Amino acid sequence: MALHKLIAGMLMCILVPILAQAALPPHSLSGRILDGNGDPVTGAAISIPELRIGTVSDSDGSYQIQNIPKGRYLVEVHLISYTTATQYVSIENSTEQDFRLRSGIIERNGVIVTGTSLATEERKSVIPIQSIKLKELQESASTNIIDAVSRMPGVSQVTTGPGISKPVIRGLGYNRIITINDGIRQEGQQWGDEHGIEIDDYNVSKIEVLKGPASLAYGSDALAGVINIISDEPIQEGHIHGNIAANYQTNNGLGALNANIAGNIKGFTWNAYGTGKASHDYQNRYDGYVHNSRFSNTDYGAMIGLNKNWGYSHLSFTSFNQDLGIVEGERDSTGQFLKLVDDNGVPGEVAATDEDGRSYSMQLPKQRISHNKLAWNNNIYLNNGGRVGLVLGYQQNIRKEYEEVTAPDEAGLFFQLQTFNYDLKYFFPVRNGWHVTTGLNGMQQYNKNKGIEFLVPDYKLSDAGLYAIAKKDWQAWSVTGGLRYNYRTITGDALYLDSTDARIDASQEGGSTRFNGFDVSFGNIVGSIGASYTVNSRTTIKLNVASGFRAPNIAELAADGVHEGTLRYEYGNTGLKAEQSLQADLGVSWSSEHVLVNASVFYNYIDNYIFIRKLLNAEGTDSIPAINNDEGYAAFMYDQTSAGLYGGELYLDFHPHPLDWLHFEHTFSYVRGKAFNATDSTGNLPAIPPARWLMTLKAQKKSLGRWLRNAYASAGLDWNFAQDNIFSAYSTETSTSAYALLNAGVGVEVVNSAQRTVCSIVLSAQNLGDVAYQSHLSRLKYAPVNEATGRSGVYTAGRNFSLLVNVPLHFK
Repeated sequence: MALHKLIAGMLMCILVPILAQAALPPHSLSGRILDGNGDPVTGAAISIPELRIGTVSDSDGSYQIQNIPKGRYLVEVHLISYTTATQYVSIENSTEQDFRLRSGIIERNGVIVTGTSLATEERKSVIPIQSIKLKELQESASTNIIDAVSRMPGVSQVTTGPGISKPVIRGLGYNRIITINDGIRQEGQQWGDEHGIEIDDYNVSKIEVLKGPASLAYGSDALAGVINIISDEPIQEGHIHGNIAANYQTNNGLGALNANIAGNIKGFTWNAYGTGKASHDYQNRYDGYVHNSRFSNTDYGAMIGLNKNWGYSHLSFTSFNQDLGIVEGERDSTGQFLKLVDDNGVPGEVAATDEDGRSYSMQLPKQRISHNKLAWNNNIYLNNGGRVGLVLGYQQNIRKEYEEVTAPDEAGLFFQLQTFNYDLKYFFPVRNGWHVTTGLNGMQQYNKNKGIEFLVPDYKLSDAGLYAIAKKDWQAWSVTGGLRYNYRTITGDALYLDSTDARIDASQEGGSTRFNGFDVSFGNIVGSIGASYTVNSRTTIKLNVASGFRAPNIAELAADGVHEGTLRYEYGNTGLKAEQSLQADLGVSWSSEHVLVNASVFYNYIDNYIFIRKLLNAEGTDSIPAINNDEGYAAFMYDQTSAGLYGGELYLDFHPHPLDWLHFEHTFSYVRGKAFNATDSTGNLPAIPPARWLMTLKAQKKSLGRWLRNAYASAGLDWNFAQDNIFSAYSTETSTSAYALLNAGVGVEVVNSAQRTVCSIVLSAQNLGDVAYQSHLSRLKYAPVNEATGRSGVYTAGRNFSLLVNVPLHFK
């Protein structure tokens, strides 16, 4: 605890004199938003992402943003049915700048801030990155935030039912991906298959996905990439906006209600939100209702802040609270799922009925997760043209697992994880076109077991990294590069148990050692260099080479016990080394008035790649630990090898002229993972998603009479290829058949006589053909065999219809 206090004290000593000298003169940006004919555009959103400020154009197309620090910023202007406009503007005193929006169809060129030294146009970023905004997220039904992101090219998900999804980027997931929210990395036991991302999916305005090593800016765990979830949209000064959203989904009876309100009064900004969500068990054609796949959420949060001529300072608090069942997949001889019951103080099992499947009350086994986060985000501009960024955060993640039906309120596994995050950056004044940023970031982490069962030991983690990033733009070229040194230590505590598995002191007689104490450290130097070249107004070529690293997580180092959600007994390995990667990316973007093509290929070499494999006994059958393993799960152990991953993504958006209102989108993703020095199936890396091809035909129309606008209708095919390149040795992984899902959707905005939106309605449908399928990365496909049908595991959700209604609220 002393180290984090020392770091916080040092940062405050730096911040106080900065604030004292930050009384800079006020500056503003104003102008008009016009269309291609010179007519005013109403309702366009104008924002400066680096400053987290923005406004909306009035009925005559005029806009004004006040309290802007002097400097040069990338300004973004966007509106549905228009091409997004981005332009650098030098702001001093009262600066005027008009923008022209082209009617459009090709909209993908927003401003991104993830992994860069300053805001950058998406098409010019040397790092492979893609963003998705709120409207796109709402057009397809999802049950969690990662479910929505997984439709992006190169992104997939590990699932354990609809309530739990973990991101996978180009074949890599878990602790190889960092999720950023409110400016700090999300820390919540992400090493577990059944541990999801504890972020409310309604508290999102934009998501940026960086594909490839991002250790330069974020340190360990960003070996595969970063998902930056941006919560707050800028609110125009002098306004208060709100929104009420309601969602119902038919497959699992999901009902959700979200309300939020935000305001900006003379630079004082604030917002607050609350979400309630609940579902019963999901269903499919083969399994019926999948017992205990239900979940419920109660989430809330608030932010207060100042946006002034010296920059901004925002303080936010979020609380994510979820109860969700753990699907074990056990059945009777007729194929009915079994549920736990208390038979007069004796644990028992009975067949679950359809009535049970439609129940919203939680059953055992289950998880209860509470994730509370406090983040203080600052951006201070100095008189010399430089600026300082400072983010401090505290998170507490509490995860409890309940499984004893005779003691339903007694947690078996009970983790309490506390994390202190810090990120201090200095942006040097621009000199000769060079943008240079240096920074220090890291975290202090403490994890404790408070339950009566144990999977990983108590541990302490200390992480710190020092880095520098430089960027220069000139003519058609943009070049970015940098270096980082990172150091991490992990100390695991020893644990001694008596004959009843209760904690005892090491000096007591008759005890047993459950965990041995250990102390390991990892130091790494990483870097990256990349360039983008604008061939002409239509074509951009990008090349980037980056190294990354990842220290082993606590489960990989020291697990010893049953991991309920994964249906296995896990052994850690304290001898593991840090993973080291080197990835090269080559991308090409070409666009015209009616066509957009983005293509990229990559190769990623990873030394000391960590994977889990099943253990066999002397007879060549599953190794079944006899102690602390009443369920009789097979044993798995973490191991390492050298590996390579290669593949790419292709995105095509075609608007056949003169049918400009018609989109025909294609997205193709492919990744292949190979372990070196292997001749059989051990040469295939486990948990690699199959090739995927998404095709969508979408029709849009700005106006449908006086009362309806921004209408669309879509139909799409989600084709997932078979995955036969599997790690079948030791029965670690099984192959997956190909499947195709037909999806569709319609949406429209309802407006009043003043053309202000009254509500928006989105009706979407997934898996219209009610196909019974298993995703290759679904943990549930390894559940027990259904003796009545001979099918292995549990299948994914069947046909689902979703209705989403948004009602915006405006106050002035």
